[in-house]
Amino acid sequence: MDASTTAPPPARNWIGPGLVTGASDDDPSGIATYAQAGALFGTGMLWVMLFTFPLMSVVQIASAQVGRVTGRGLAANLAKLMPRWLLVPLLLLLFLVNAINIGADLAAMGEAAVLLFPGEKAVYALGFGVLSLLLQVFVPYSRYVNWLKWLTISLFAYVATAFSLHVPWGEVLRATLLPHLSPTRDFCSMLVAVLGTTISPYLFFWQSAQEVEEQRAAPDEQPVKCAPEQARKQLGDMRADTLLGMGASNTVGFFIILTSGLALAPHGIRHIDTAAQAAQALQPFAGHWAFLLFTLGIVGTGLLAIPVLAGSAGYALAECFAWRRGLERTAAAAPRFYGTIALASVIGICIALSHINPMHALVVTAILNGLVSVPVLAALMLLATNKALMGDFTIGRAMRVLGWATTVLMGLAAAGLLWTA
Repeated sequence: MDASTTAPPPARNWIGPGLVTGASDDDPSGIATYAQAGALFGTGMLWVMLFTFPLMSVVQIASAQVGRVTGRGLAANLAKLMPRWLLVPLLLLLFLVNAINIGADLAAMGEAAVLLFPGEKAVYALGFGVLSLLLQVFVPYSRYVNWLKWLTISLFAYVATAFSLHVPWGEVLRATLLPHLSPTRDFCSMLVAVLGTTISPYLFFWQSAQEVEEQRAAPDEQPVKCAPEQARKQLGDMRADTLLGMGASNTVGFFIILTSGLALAPHGIRHIDTAAQAAQALQPFAGHWAFLLFTLGIVGTGLLAIPVLAGSAGYALAECFAWRRGLERTAAAAPRFYGTIALASVIGICIALSHINPMHALVVTAILNGLVSVPVLAALMLLATNKALMGDFTIGRAMRVLGWATTVLMGLAAAGLLWTA
């Protein structure tokens, strides 16, 4: 069914889907993972963020290029390649992972809010969840996306926090450029967790769908396969935006690891259960301003990530089942699309209010993400190199090599996660 939007938002500007996608990857759950990496290993895992940047960028560019070239989102294209008996369970797993992740993020946001304001964390978590859902349902995405783009600024609270500390830049440079590997169970488990939170399936579906939305929003743009003369501009803008987004995402992850590695690890604080706990632990060693920036960043990144988590689930299922969809449509015009978003949000709110251990929730989401990401990555590489679907705009040889390397690496990470769990 035609998924075109009814009230086109403005065409892509210099901040596009790539930046919002990359920024949403540093959600409160990701912050907790990066903070735990720093607390356990100091600066010893900084190299991972440099290592994952090209892998993450290739995967997101491939996802975006599939959307731009075909004019259809990732799930709609996967439906042409994968048998329904495999695709539907994968997308249902994606939905479940996203809902659990929403719950973990809302819980972290509630815990962060009570560090700054009086009240109950459950009330804040409920308020953030309901606010996010109402904005997605009742505010046209053309307006809502501009708020999300401004929220990306909250990520740089973590860069500012690091500069509030004394940073031994020589040691940091060595730790970044010279990988440090350890055969211990803790190191392997943490490495897999960082990979899993950096390269997550929901990002593939969200950016692909948003590239299609922005393409349809621009009156002079068509799917690149149908208008090859537009390829240079469309694909060039998309790649620049995606590299910017992935660069911002990994830079922020780098500085979170650096901050916790410099402020927490030397003082014997080795275990972080939530992002809010990381913020609280920072205060005695990094000062009040570092604590304040870190805590506000948790709320800002959560407000950015929750719509992406819920929206990617909505787009994935709607594209698979050919439901009417689009965040510019009203809920009455796309009831099943918005119903999926609402259900993911409500499940997430219930999880946040149920007092489930957030680290347990993160372990579950990491395992399920591993189960989803490997077949989706393999299918994405097949899509992006399929001339019948992509015409003359398949991804190049270097991207193919890096894409398949990422697929193999995530397969090994999933196996390692099952072993360490």
